[in-house]
Amino acid sequence: MRPAPPVHVPGQLPGFRRRFRVTPAAGRVQAEVEDDYHCMSVIVHHDGAIATNVEAVMRRAPWTTCPGAPQQLAQTFCGVALDAFAARGEKQVNCTHLHDLAVLAAGHAFDAEPLVYDIFVSDPVDGERRAELRCAGATILGWTEAGMRIVEPAELAGLKLDELRPWIASLDPRRQEAARLLRWANTLANGRMIPLEQQSDASRMPPGCYTFQPHRAVQARRVGVIRDFSDGMAQPLGEYEPAR
Repeated sequence: MRPAPPVHVPGQLPGFRRRFRVTPAAGRVQAEVEDDYHCMSVIVHHDGAIATNVEAVMRRAPWTTCPGAPQQLAQTFCGVALDAFAARGEKQVNCTHLHDLAVLAAGHAFDAEPLVYDIFVSDPVDGERRAELRCAGATILGWTEAGMRIVEPAELAGLKLDELRPWIASLDPRRQEAARLLRWANTLANGRMIPLEQQSDASRMPPGCYTFQPHRAVQARRVGVIRDFSDGMAQPLGEYEPAR
């Protein structure tokens, strides 16, 4: 039997940190994310059923072309029913991070309290990484992964991260949301292990987001500040307050 994975406490081990914060209010809901490479915010204004306006702010983004993505996001979701955001699609023509924020915002527009998800993906230890998603200080989902393939828990062992869709679809809505966010963060965490010069040619990337569309990828240049939250001196989104 494999030993239980260690409990990872933010600030004690090096790794990728990502925080989502969703703040509902009358007639609008804001969703924010910050991690090593991104700091972004989306505010969805609504009339109780339909999105009347969608604002996005990119405080930190990795490519010179990213600032054009907020306009695409507004085109995608303005006039769309809040309960239809997830089915709207068009994720690949949008900034995937802004798209995720818009869907997350719409899904929690009528929550009574703000929501915070903290995600941690450790740097490899003996080839393995521990990925966890926490809410209100409690770990609600986690797995151990090696080479993008799940090692633990046993029910997922052997599956690649991109093979988790059937399992995710079997979960209740709240855990589906958590699993999607954790899987994507686990993938993004690979950037910590890849030299920057090897991930700075957008024209070599598959067309999976706004910047990586072929006509735009040839113009994109890598920019932006990379932050490492491992030392515990700062927390993602710690420098920003929700819009009022």
